[in-house]
Amino acid sequence: MNYNQPQQPVVKKSCYFCANKIDAIDYKDTLLLRKFMSSQAKIMPPKRTGNCSRHQRMVSRAVKRARAMALISYLIK
Repeated sequence: MNYNQPQQPVVKKSCYFCANKIDAIDYKDTLLLRKFMSSQAKIMPPKRTGNCSRHQRMVSRAVKRARAMALISYLIK
């Protein structure tokens, strides 16, 4: 690593739900929930998705409910 070169500035991602003024996240909307899941069916962290803490909690709760109702699988094979 060359310490003489300046590092790229960190760009903060904006929250998808705050930008689109979405108040509630429905666990039945699997297409929306899949945007916030990795290819291994894990919930992506807010640093990757840009979600604020409030909406990240709502996303994780909705994903867990959708998994319990068998709308989203726990594992992707």
